Amino acid sequence: MSAFVSPHDGAEGLWIRFLSGPDIGLLGLTNADIIGAVEDAVRAHGEGRAVVEPRVHLVPDNGGAGHFNVLRGHLPAPGASAGAGRAGDAGSGSNPDGGSNPGRNSDPRGSSDPGRIGGPSGHGGRGGACGIKVVGDFVANYARGLPSELGLLTLYDPGTGVPLAVMDATMITACRTGAMTAVGARYLARPDARVLGHVGTRGTAEWNVRLLDEMFDLDEIRVTSRRPESREAFARQLAGVTRAPVRATATADEAFDGADILVEASRLTEPQPLLRTSVVRPGAFVVPYGTISAVELDLLDVMDKVVVDDWREAQAGRFGALRKHVDTGRLTAQTLHAELGQIVTGQRPGRQSAQERILLWHRGLPILDIAVGLLILRRAEAADIGTMLRYH
Repeated sequence: MSAFVSPHDGAEGLWIRFLSGPDIGLLGLTNADIIGAVEDAVRAHGEGRAVVEPRVHLVPDNGGAGHFNVLRGHLPAPGASAGAGRAGDAGSGSNPDGGSNPGRNSDPRGSSDPGRIGGPSGHGGRGGACGIKVVGDFVANYARGLPSELGLLTLYDPGTGVPLAVMDATMITACRTGAMTAVGARYLARPDARVLGHVGTRGTAEWNVRLLDEMFDLDEIRVTSRRPESREAFARQLAGVTRAPVRATATADEAFDGADILVEASRLTEPQPLLRTSVVRPGAFVVPYGTISAVELDLLDVMDKVVVDDWREAQAGRFGALRKHVDTGRLTAQTLHAELGQIVTGQRPGRQSAQERILLWHRGLPILDIAVGLLILRRAEAADIGTMLRYH
């Protein structure tokens, strides 16, 4: 991790590792590596052993050009407790009834068995790592040749507060989001799903499609976005990395109609119903996670189960696909089926029949960034990749 002695010249001091995007690209991370790290973090969340602080939005006075999301959390080492849990709670899980629920991820219906923790290997001594990610959300960046979501992740030793690493989190944001979609699909989609419909070509989109294509024996992948040149380029890009054939469609209805897995990852600036309730057939797995809602208000009426990554976070903030559903009481603690961590740990059932319509709304947990960040840091240390910077 960090060191009190420079690895290069023996000078004393605190040193941290800086990892650029190109550095991370040299590490050879596999899809299985990323999905495994994210699933282990979700399991830690379900066992009530991870700390997820409330998400913070920084909205500059920039005429609506974009905003920043600030995500903070702690992921413990395997077998370790997160201790104080999340802000306002004695444990890490959110209580759907609004109060604290010490020591476990709360469920308004059943009990939990914490069991073992499956999180990534600990760093910074034996306490895992704390992390803070700042990621921008600037929809029009494409016009400047820039990613819409540029991020930076810092990792810290939870026992000493010593900074461990600073790294480009742009790829981390994209791959951990796609991995969360894939982990959800593992537990909530039909195993025989054959058609994937995907709306949106944002940075996270490729990872959604790549990981779902690897996990399922798909017959067809349909993709679309608002701009024809964007969807056609995205389809060509995917064709080089997927097993299933990829087809660009002119409309969201065409992409979603009859699909077994429906992912809405649009980049709207105003609410617009791209994912219509009428296209969701029995047995479908639906994942809407655009920042601005692209679903109809009656979507939840046809769902047999609604799952979120974190119920407390689902109730907070000004953005999100189901924001209006929460604000108007269409999604409540009583209508919520579970948090995904409860399903991964076996506290609540996942898919129970081929006919169930199931929706997963994931807004993004900081512990996913930390999990992938730790994976990257371990690989970088082993390969001596990155730049060592004198910190103190």
